[in-house]
Amino acid sequence: MAIERVKEYFAQFGMGDRVREFDVSSATVELAALALGCEPCRIAKTLSFLVDGGAILVVAAGDAKIDNPKYKAQFGAKAKMLTHDEVERLVGHGVGGVCPFAAKEGVAVYLDESLKRFRTVFPACGSANSAIELTIEELERYSGFSSWVDVCKGWTES
Repeated sequence: MAIERVKEYFAQFGMGDRVREFDVSSATVELAALALGCEPCRIAKTLSFLVDGGAILVVAAGDAKIDNPKYKAQFGAKAKMLTHDEVERLVGHGVGGVCPFAAKEGVAVYLDESLKRFRTVFPACGSANSAIELTIEELERYSGFSSWVDVCKGWTES
């Protein structure tokens, strides 16, 4: 189960107790914000795409949307989200719980600029009812990200 892998991943850093599980779904930005009692923009949603036959993850603010021209300029391909079946097979987490922690080997992680305006954000932890609050520096450290990217639109500095 993906949530257990993520808990084990954080436990090796002494952070296993920071993973939160809810009695309600946190599978969407809106549901996660309700479960956490925070603004939807602070949910760090993890979007999964197919690039050159493999999966990449883009972690973005909850109010951001993929900007197709920016995405194509960054990755050299049209933004093609993974199908429901491909997500778990290629990434290792199910839809609603996709996160940049304890993903399958070879999955590249990118952090979108839309996240930088927050001190802390809430990414999922491998299940549709989990999250962890991380500073941006912790997100960088524990996500194993490849680089920061600017591939989103629809968000504004606040």
